Amino acid sequence: MAARAYWQGQIRLALVSIPVEIFSASKSGAKIRFNQIHEPSGKRIKYEKSVPGVGPVDRDEIIKGYEISKGEYILLEDEEIEAVKIESRKTLELVQFVEACEIDPLYFEKPYYVAPKDDLAEEAFVVLREALRKSKKVALGQLSVRGSEKLVALKPCGKGLLLETLRYADEVRKGQDFFEDIDEAKPKKELLDLATTLIEEKSAPFDASEFEDRYVDALRELIDKKAKSRSKKAIVTDVDEPDGGDGGNVIDLMAALKKSVGEKKSSSGKSRSKRKKSA
Repeated sequence: MAARAYWQGQIRLALVSIPVEIFSASKSGAKIRFNQIHEPSGKRIKYEKSVPGVGPVDRDEIIKGYEISKGEYILLEDEEIEAVKIESRKTLELVQFVEACEIDPLYFEKPYYVAPKDDLAEEAFVVLREALRKSKKVALGQLSVRGSEKLVALKPCGKGLLLETLRYADEVRKGQDFFEDIDEAKPKKELLDLATTLIEEKSAPFDASEFEDRYVDALRELIDKKAKSRSKKAIVTDVDEPDGGDGGNVIDLMAALKKSVGEKKSSSGKSRSKRKKSA
């Protein structure tokens, strides 16, 4: 089944308008979601809207409220909220261009693929893509979707474009609030060299397919076992604990780093020896 477009409209750069379609670049199919079940009957639990001291209430008696102090709310009708929603414009205007490194990774939220709407839009689309690639810039704009306005960044992605929604400034916490108690002293050179060596030895091109969500895999395996057994008894599988000694916080950092680098060299030496013998 063809993917459904998240947004359709046009990207505008000055007087140039490019019809495009935007598609979500991520999917949540791998996640496992649970429902709450009443164990004696095996039926799904439903939630009833109720008010303390009043009891269950009808859906048409419920409106939205914003808490301004403990237990005190400003009540808002749906019509009032609808009136302040941003009109869903079908134009994404590129208003600023910045270096990619200027945007802190903390601001990036969700990725989307951008493709030309049709063959007529392709020429202008390719020109924009290559201009961004040549200038090494990222385009910024605000996308109006479903009554709200999202800050977005646009950059080349293969033959297409990648749009990423960004958090606004008031949605990001400043890291210095959490780091201020960390000592500013520089580490010893030998420790730093050993750690750098270990990083270099473990460096490789990024490939997301090399990593698996072991928790989801274990859950699927558990669900399969329970489905086959048709049993209500708990199935508990032992999980190997990672090697961590006695779990103490006091360690000999120098010895640990030397051992880590030494183990890497030893294993690589054995593999070279095996290759020579097999040759």
